[in-house]
Amino acid sequence: MNTTAFLPKNKALPSTSFANHVGYRRMFAPDKLTLGVFLPLRFYQGDEQVLKGQIELIEYIDQKNFAAVWVRDIPLFDPMFGDAGQLFDPLTYLSFIAARTKQVALVTGSSIFSLRHPIDLAKAATTIDQLSGNRLVMGIASGDRAIEYPAYGIDYDQRAARFAQSIDYFRQLMQHGSLEIQSPLGTISRAELLPKPVAGQIPLIVTGASGQSKQWIADYADGWLSYPEATSHSEGAIRLGQKIATWRSLIPNNDFRPHMTNDWIDLVDDPNYPRTPLRGGFTLRTGRHGLIQLLEEWLAAGVNHAALGIQYSKRPAAEVLQELAEDILPHFPSHTTVEGKSVDW
Repeated sequence: MNTTAFLPKNKALPSTSFANHVGYRRMFAPDKLTLGVFLPLRFYQGDEQVLKGQIELIEYIDQKNFAAVWVRDIPLFDPMFGDAGQLFDPLTYLSFIAARTKQVALVTGSSIFSLRHPIDLAKAATTIDQLSGNRLVMGIASGDRAIEYPAYGIDYDQRAARFAQSIDYFRQLMQHGSLEIQSPLGTISRAELLPKPVAGQIPLIVTGASGQSKQWIADYADGWLSYPEATSHSEGAIRLGQKIATWRSLIPNNDFRPHMTNDWIDLVDDPNYPRTPLRGGFTLRTGRHGLIQLLEEWLAAGVNHAALGIQYSKRPAAEVLQELAEDILPHFPSHTTVEGKSVDW
């Protein structure tokens, strides 16, 4: 589907620079790779108490200098998917995490832009941006759980068009002064959204295709998260690199746009345990040497940030995080070139 046709002629384009954006600069730099952690640290399996004590581990992630923590946007639990995410509303939860951390980037992975109205998304996003000291980075998507669309009264087949329209509307809301917005999603005349984001824009990272072409993602996204190819052997990273290179060749003016990927890992005690696919390849069981090898392959492929989920790990979450922090993170340090913004609300 060519969703460019759904955007107005004066399209709100990506930012040409996030040089002063704290969260973005902590995560991304050309030819470098940083590490983030996907929440929850343990999957919900009928008992919400599985999340008890998670905030202390998030504080540990922050203290140990991981680049980011990631939260999912799953409005309704569909047992057919078997994954309820972190249960809490993602932006509300990030506000809570922001109050308990100091430097880690706060990332949605991913906010379902096709289901949410841009005004509500923008109001929550700019609020978190201000309260966290400019640490919010938004992974965004059109959603893949068909059960959610009729619940919102939205046609599932319109999700790609609504996604493109929502991004344009969201970015126009960031502008200063009285707004004049004409969109299929609503009309604004002589009004303004407050607060404004600290650095002028909120980074919008498109997840997967979200119903768009690679050219559209190159033209309108502030970055791209694509799912990894096979992670148990080096050929997967080679294919991923080819996909990234094709996308980057389409970006106007050869601007730097970061690429991200993610994987669910079962990190075992034996550091030499070979890279072994589980669950049809959706999870990787490996030791730390195998994980370092994979991350190095991703770096060579052009990946700038890797988000790791440890939900399937057999070992305690605290133990896995400690090994990641002590033995793997030093190979892929977070960037600290931008000073955090002071928060005094």
